[in-house]
Amino acid sequence: MCSDPTGGLLDFCSVYRFFAAALPMGWEWAAFTLAAAVVALIVINGVVMATALYTWFERRAIGRFQSRLGPNRWGPYGLLQPFADVLKLIVKEDLIPADADRPVYNAAPIALLLPTLLVLVVIPFGEDSFMGRLNIGILFVVGITSMTTVAIFMGGWASRNKYAMLGAMRGVAMLISYEVPMAIAITGVLLVSGTMAMSGIVESQDVPFLLVQPLGFLVFLAASIAEMSRTPFDQIEAESELGAGYHTEYSGSKFAVFQLAEFMAPIVVSVIVATVFLGGTRGFDPIPGQVWFIGKVFAVVFLLLWFRATWPRLRIDQIMAFAWKGLFSLAVLNLFVVAVQVMLLQDPDTGELTTGDLWMMGAINWAITVAAILASVRLVGGRRASRPSPTPSPLANMAAEVD
Repeated sequence: MCSDPTGGLLDFCSVYRFFAAALPMGWEWAAFTLAAAVVALIVINGVVMATALYTWFERRAIGRFQSRLGPNRWGPYGLLQPFADVLKLIVKEDLIPADADRPVYNAAPIALLLPTLLVLVVIPFGEDSFMGRLNIGILFVVGITSMTTVAIFMGGWASRNKYAMLGAMRGVAMLISYEVPMAIAITGVLLVSGTMAMSGIVESQDVPFLLVQPLGFLVFLAASIAEMSRTPFDQIEAESELGAGYHTEYSGSKFAVFQLAEFMAPIVVSVIVATVFLGGTRGFDPIPGQVWFIGKVFAVVFLLLWFRATWPRLRIDQIMAFAWKGLFSLAVLNLFVVAVQVMLLQDPDTGELTTGDLWMMGAINWAITVAAILASVRLVGGRRASRPSPTPSPLANMAAEVD
């Protein structure tokens, strides 16, 4: 597996060879375990530090959107604000309801954070990515992210709080609803790429799939925002009568883990979008592929942040209607159109699509996307409310009539 002598400084095989040379003969299993632990430690800490930096960036950027400064007290330009927040949450008292189901209550934050970290396992950050070549990589991503539904329900159920339970039920209903159009949108990508390996999807993007099937990209992006419970789908903060939703009863370090998972989600979603629809590490020389990948991830992160800063919050009935009446129909249309195009354009012997075929599909699909969105807005969107004429109250001029 690690016979190739080339590799980067933090490449798994390089770390494995270092431990294999330092340990006695026959201890290859220990070298493998240590190498895996070191790489996992580096990746996890890197993602956590990137999340801390992202919280600062998001608050500063939204402050600019709203004509205010954002965090600016701790450190230069408020850069130390994330560390101050973490310290505050850690030293807070960890309160647990007396009637809570303690094992489930304590496991819920971890169950929400783990899927977010496990998604990064199959992301190909380079050409020699080992786990990125898992032949069911995209299926692994869809399956592991669906575990967040269980974690949210665990948090609400174990709290023994009716408001937390209602918030968890609303969150679970929303997540399950949006997983359906998301999976259908990904199916269109699989039809074009012909593989479920994340590295294979990247290699098949001679033309970025954003240009080949824009409708699938829009459906996947909207469903991903809903899966993250961010504006305009943030039901956790939307219902004042439900407190803070499923984590109403959480405090201290457990609440910090919930917040870490919530702010890590946009980064992970941006990584998935950059891999599946934007070509991953593919770019133009002499810029390294990793630089292209980071640039694409940052572009998607800023797009998600832009949505959060500008879109209004929706009601729960509007959110559910948008999933089943809007995104589901658009996802099925995209899947049908892409399937027909692949059947007609692919080579009958090899089953592959040329670059010219991809450009042709993109030209057709952009026209279909514009027409489908306009039709969906007119058919599914609510009717424009007419403003009623004001009726003056008979008591409005009562004092004048008395005079």
